[in-house]
Amino acid sequence: MISNQVLQTTIDGLKNITRIDICVMDTEGKALATTINNVEEYEDAVMAFVESPADSQVLQGYQFFKVFDDHQLEYVILAKGDSDDVYMVGKLAAFQIQNLLVAYKERYDKDNFIKNLLLDNLLLVDIYNRAKKLHIETSVNRVVFLIETKDEKDSNALETVKGLFAGKSRDFITQVDEKNIILVKELKEEEGYEDMEKTANVILDMLNTEAMISVHVSFGTIVNEIKDVSRSYKEAKMALDVGKIFYSDQNVIAYSSLGIGRLIYQLPMPLCKMFIGEIFGENTPDDFDDETIATINKFFENSLNVSETSRQLYIHRNTLVYRLDKLEKSTGLDLRVFDDAITFKIALMVVKYMKYMETFEF
Repeated sequence: MISNQVLQTTIDGLKNITRIDICVMDTEGKALATTINNVEEYEDAVMAFVESPADSQVLQGYQFFKVFDDHQLEYVILAKGDSDDVYMVGKLAAFQIQNLLVAYKERYDKDNFIKNLLLDNLLLVDIYNRAKKLHIETSVNRVVFLIETKDEKDSNALETVKGLFAGKSRDFITQVDEKNIILVKELKEEEGYEDMEKTANVILDMLNTEAMISVHVSFGTIVNEIKDVSRSYKEAKMALDVGKIFYSDQNVIAYSSLGIGRLIYQLPMPLCKMFIGEIFGENTPDDFDDETIATINKFFENSLNVSETSRQLYIHRNTLVYRLDKLEKSTGLDLRVFDDAITFKIALMVVKYMKYMETFEF
């Protein structure tokens, strides 16, 4: 529905141009916006006009007009005076507010359509039929960004994102829950994932520096058909979750960069427990001392390079070899062997995923 502020701005503008006083009232005779004093005196006249079959009439020195929304009476407009000029101004006011109704309703309908599209609440035929009615292109490149705020109902963050993309009418900004802002962005043909990474960082920087809001930003894959927008949204949601588990130091995460973490995230918990039991037995990586953990992490960081790892740890090469041999005895995995290193790395990621899920459950 049109806000009273917008209605007031509209009739103020009309009065400034025409010098004729105008009032917009609801169907119960209450003034929503007015340039007329003592308008409550005409409440009974408005109620009588509402009940009459006429779309306009002159009464008590005022022109009365009806504004409909899909054949449903929505507003009554009063224009002060009974001349032909006043009649014309009243008709212009009614026409302007009628157009505002259409525009606001279309905006609401688009937002409602996008929400249902994201949540997979529409049949395939409905998606294309409604998109056509709302003048939304169906075959253009789009990607879904998900912006998670620290606090629920952060209207400041929503307004900041809307302001950032205000001039781009083909982008849609909405929310389907309390903490996440969703941006469905239409792309130019030449735009790719590098551009999306830049856009995500612009959103992050804008919210961090100007709005002073801490956020995480994720985005899905680029889709060409409107029916696939929900898939990009699901990918962005997964990227947000997987990023918290395996890439907690990153505030921007793309679905396409999740790697093996994406597969681990979809494993059932019983399978994870069985796998960890086979690799570590009764022990877990939590039982390793800090020295062993630091050695493992640095060894992986340096792509299994013994010389570079020992140099960065400030230890002798033989000391590093001793630590790796000790780890092999306890786990049966030699990190200097590529296959064993992969198994160990995956096991560490599975343990991290299990710990996250246990925390999430409670």
